[in-house]
Amino acid sequence: MQRILWTLLVLCATLVKPWTVKLNSLSTFEKHVIIDKGTERPFSGKYVNSTEKGVYKCKVCDMPLYRSDDKFNSHCGWPSFDDAIPGAIREIPDADGRRTEIVCANCGAHLGHVFKGEGLTKKNVRHCVNSVSLQFDKKKVTEQTHAKANPIQKAYFAGGCFWGVEYYLEKIKGVKEVTSGFMGGHVKNPGYDDVVRKNTGHLETVEVLYDPSKVSYETLAKTFFEIHDPTQTDGQGPDLGSQYLSAVFVNNKEERETVNRLISILESKGLKIATKVLDKAPFYPAEEYHQDHYVRKGGTPYCHRRVKRFN
Repeated sequence: MQRILWTLLVLCATLVKPWTVKLNSLSTFEKHVIIDKGTERPFSGKYVNSTEKGVYKCKVCDMPLYRSDDKFNSHCGWPSFDDAIPGAIREIPDADGRRTEIVCANCGAHLGHVFKGEGLTKKNVRHCVNSVSLQFDKKKVTEQTHAKANPIQKAYFAGGCFWGVEYYLEKIKGVKEVTSGFMGGHVKNPGYDDVVRKNTGHLETVEVLYDPSKVSYETLAKTFFEIHDPTQTDGQGPDLGSQYLSAVFVNNKEERETVNRLISILESKGLKIATKVLDKAPFYPAEEYHQDHYVRKGGTPYCHRRVKRFN
């Protein structure tokens, strides 16, 4: 049934998507993995031990997916990456809730699965990818080229329980993905229990991937200040503790200036803002069961709500 649906999709899209023609040239085994979501045998793929510098692209549509600098040896038998080119990968939780599939965000080709919380690298993420889903480009791709081809940027906000912050920010048009995690502490690769019980110094933080051509950083920051109480000094709503404090982690001078300007506007209206403006620190994704909490469980945030604070 899956192959039939894919075939119908391809037939409908062939006139407007040039990469769909390439689907017909895939080998039987490539179709088994890329279309039918199969898996190649461990240690059989051509890129398992590859260390060349370059970019790994989608076998079907040539979309740049991974940089060689993010590839590491996980000894699992498949090419492993602890980061993807922003906006290139889409995550789809399996129906049984046990694993999360990763596909090319451009054409939907099956790549493999993503695992979080294993502690194998500082980023605490492993994209486990089938070699047969990839093609390697040795050409040196500069950060400027990446930014032009994939103009996705990242922003970081901490405003109490990350479930609620994620819930509201991912509804903004132009936001590609929101990940719940931790930032600002002194322990590497913390888990949820570490942050809650061991005083690691981390704040519950969300990482926002967004397209600046569709939504501005200022819009994200304004929304952040309107979906939580930026005046609360001991947490957020009923969630009390240092991990629930309000903060914005900025990537550069421009973001800091934007946040400080918004804080000045709020303070001119009589609000005493407790939000801290901090430099970006290493971001550690939380365990999989924390991601998309309200989408999976239903309901709405219990300690976040939208309050209009800007004109």
